[in-house]
Amino acid sequence: MKLRFGIKTAPQNTTYEAMLRVWQEADTVQIFEYAWLFDHFMPISGDISGPCLEGWTLLSAFAALTNRLRIGVMVTGNTYRHPAVLAKMGAAVDIISNGRLDFGIGAGWNEAEHSAYGIPLYGAGERLRRLAEACEVIKRMWTETAPDFEGQYYQLKQAYCEPKPLQKPYPPFVIGGSGEKVTLRIAAQYADMWNYAGGTADDFQHKCEVLDSHCAAIGRDPKMIERSVQLYSNLDDLAALRDTIRGFIRAGATHLILGIRYPYPDGVVHRLAEEIAEPLTREFGG
Repeated sequence: MKLRFGIKTAPQNTTYEAMLRVWQEADTVQIFEYAWLFDHFMPISGDISGPCLEGWTLLSAFAALTNRLRIGVMVTGNTYRHPAVLAKMGAAVDIISNGRLDFGIGAGWNEAEHSAYGIPLYGAGERLRRLAEACEVIKRMWTETAPDFEGQYYQLKQAYCEPKPLQKPYPPFVIGGSGEKVTLRIAAQYADMWNYAGGTADDFQHKCEVLDSHCAAIGRDPKMIERSVQLYSNLDDLAALRDTIRGFIRAGATHLILGIRYPYPDGVVHRLAEEIAEPLTREFGG
């Protein structure tokens, strides 16, 4: 797979207008193919009482105000919404964006948010089982006319999802998480892209090997799953960031997400293109 680059603006401690400016700049920079948000209701760093815009409603707005970028939430916490409702949301955003949604989903983890909002945070095992069922529910709602589903946690009875997403058979699934026994097995079954968020290139390479083994167990070609990492941009030392990214590329990463922290300098996306994405693309042959 060729190298593909994206940006990410976490919608915490920032403003709608500032993020929109960055996304619309990225929409004009061809080497950046993706733009991502996160799915949290309160800031996950700094003061938790600070501003934090909800990710899916924000994504819907940005879907209407960009033209080229593939877009998504990296990644949705499954515990926050019933998967049937999430399937409807994803279908709407795919239509609004004219078929540019990549559907990110993970098990959910943030204890503080769940406690504050009164949302149950199940044990790790149950969260992962719910994630697997949610992927199946959403896939069926995007591909079947009126699916029924009788799971341990979710049930459907003639669950129409009309109109369906524009992308066929459905928007690509992006599974986030690194648990070797269950999360990577779910990724092997459902993911078009797997995302690794945090850790070393050596650990990332090991997780890739585990994912490959899960693919082999179910007879799926591991090359069908794109490998993604998130790295936040230190604009004061882009040479060091380039070196870090090199290590991940050599370990198998093909989709590199550059997180940009607020405040966003004018022209930040062009700078990241010139000093990170373009040199690495030339170095590794695209």
